[in-house]
Amino acid sequence: MEWHITDAQSLGIIDREIGEHTFSPAEYEIVRRVIYATADFEYKSLIRFSEQALQSGAAALAARTTIVVDVPMVQVGITPIIQQTFANPVYCSMDALTRPQREKTRAAWGIETLARRYPEGIFVIGQAQTALTALVNLIEAEEIRPALVVGTPAGFLDVDVAKGRLQDSLVPHIRIDGRKGSAVVAAAIVTGLVDLAWQAYGQENTNVG
Repeated sequence: MEWHITDAQSLGIIDREIGEHTFSPAEYEIVRRVIYATADFEYKSLIRFSEQALQSGAAALAARTTIVVDVPMVQVGITPIIQQTFANPVYCSMDALTRPQREKTRAAWGIETLARRYPEGIFVIGQAQTALTALVNLIEAEEIRPALVVGTPAGFLDVDVAKGRLQDSLVPHIRIDGRKGSAVVAAAIVTGLVDLAWQAYGQENTNVG
């Protein structure tokens, strides 16, 4: 993304205030994006990266893997930078044509539908806890094998259970532990990852075709 002078100043404040940390340079870039988007330094201790999450996600972006999101706010947040870089298809669960089901939310049913269509996609669940639970169910049933899952929904009822199950899966993922999270956090994670991936793969992509 293009940075304005005020962005740089804000990131400088974050760098000074965040203090000591054990993140890799790439992980830290994601963390500071989340803090910049939320003004909440607690995310420093809540964000979790599985092994190979950033590498798998960046490679999938460069391969123009389909991205599936749970809510329009995430789609709106990431589409501009996707269009300027790798131009991955981005689909939202709320737009998926599904038959209504009483026992499932629209987001959960939409995620299931799109996950079966794109079983190795990148999945970004920013807001709908039910969508994350539905996605984890498919992962545990070995029906899908996502390249990356970003799981950041907030919640009070069993959201930590869904995030814990994501942690236990062997799927590359980035998650927010505890009750906190939002679509804004998810979008910040993805835009940060896109920038990192573009630095690593962008030049070769501009030379393709």
